[in-house]
Amino acid sequence: MPPSSSSERRVPSPLDAPTERRAPTAADVSAAAARLDGHVYRTPCAYSESLSALTGARVWVKLENLQMTGSFKERGALNVLAQLDPAARARGVIAASAGNHGLGLAFHAARLGVRAWVVMPEWAPLAKVSAVRRHGAEVVLHGEHYDAAYTRAREIEAERGLVFVHPFDDARVVAGQGTIGLELVEQCPEMAAVVAPVGGGGLLAGIALAVKHARPEVRVLGVEAEAMPAVARGLAARGPVTVEAETTIADGIAVRRAGDLTLPVIRALADDVVAVGEEDIARAILALLEVEKTVVEGAGAVPLAALLAGRLDLAGRAVVLVLSGGNIDVNLVARIIERGLVRDGRVVRLGVLVRDRPGGLARLTGLVAETRANVLHIRHDRAAARAPVGESEVELTLETAGPDHIAEVIRRLTEAGYAVAAVPSSPAP
Repeated sequence: MPPSSSSERRVPSPLDAPTERRAPTAADVSAAAARLDGHVYRTPCAYSESLSALTGARVWVKLENLQMTGSFKERGALNVLAQLDPAARARGVIAASAGNHGLGLAFHAARLGVRAWVVMPEWAPLAKVSAVRRHGAEVVLHGEHYDAAYTRAREIEAERGLVFVHPFDDARVVAGQGTIGLELVEQCPEMAAVVAPVGGGGLLAGIALAVKHARPEVRVLGVEAEAMPAVARGLAARGPVTVEAETTIADGIAVRRAGDLTLPVIRALADDVVAVGEEDIARAILALLEVEKTVVEGAGAVPLAALLAGRLDLAGRAVVLVLSGGNIDVNLVARIIERGLVRDGRVVRLGVLVRDRPGGLARLTGLVAETRANVLHIRHDRAAARAPVGESEVELTLETAGPDHIAEVIRRLTEAGYAVAAVPSSPAP
């Protein structure tokens, strides 16, 4: 249907009211906390001795990955749903989302008896698409990136007369996310800084409103993905800037343009916004899994990534990291674990040339066993291009104790007359 025709039939949304486009305030956050009380999990804020030792800061973690839908996003979604009048609830709601916002909206809409539609990019993680459907929402997959999904969601809003619930650029959503800040003020009186992910800006803006109102001396810091630095670009330009769509494992903050409402709040109240790369994010996901025993998605791991990468000067300070979500595809987790083990020298792939005769492979593995390395996988290739006639290339995947152990394995094999070469690891996840 042409946009002009859709516009003529469009039923006004509560978002069209001027009061809904006003700047969010600390009072809005307090009101949201009263609405959400008893309906959204007050997540723990736990001190981490392990992360403190690893980073040099005194680290607390706000575990928003433990929310019912695995993300903080349900706070803002519920705060909007709770304020809809009966007529708006009867029409139903729609959102554009890469996953977590749609999950939160779908879950609470179902709980309140409100029909929900969620438009998601075609690349949205399968786990998140399945979860949105499981919570009862109708999912529409459309476009290569969030912007395309957003455009389609607004078209469906107009065609069906639905209420559009923005993932971040709405005072009610910002206020809902800001309830995390109110909880932190109570849960961590030692807090000198709070570090949160930032994509469109709803979470960071909400936390800044709540924390700076109660504790203006606390530093409020945002972390975004280097692949899509929409907030940093917007702050530099003193207004929202659209960045190119890029691939990042932090899909929850893969936003091309910061919000018109959120960016001024961040500019006024946040102390800094920094960016981290893909390897930094992967390292943080693995550290949280291995050290903290908690599963966190890419977007949720960026606060720790920034701390580990030295982007934040917080040594010795009491720091709260907001682990915003835990909805990560298990296949991606597997790839991150494998790459992390390779990077840390706990897994290595070696290519070894072996004489193609009976007992040759047994002799090789016997030497490896003497070094106390553990063989995880063997690939035997008689047709390898680098192997002379009469020899085969054997690729060994070994579990080792670290770089020194790898060097010892290579030394022993070389001394035994084998040609040994390290096999490059796979590309970044």
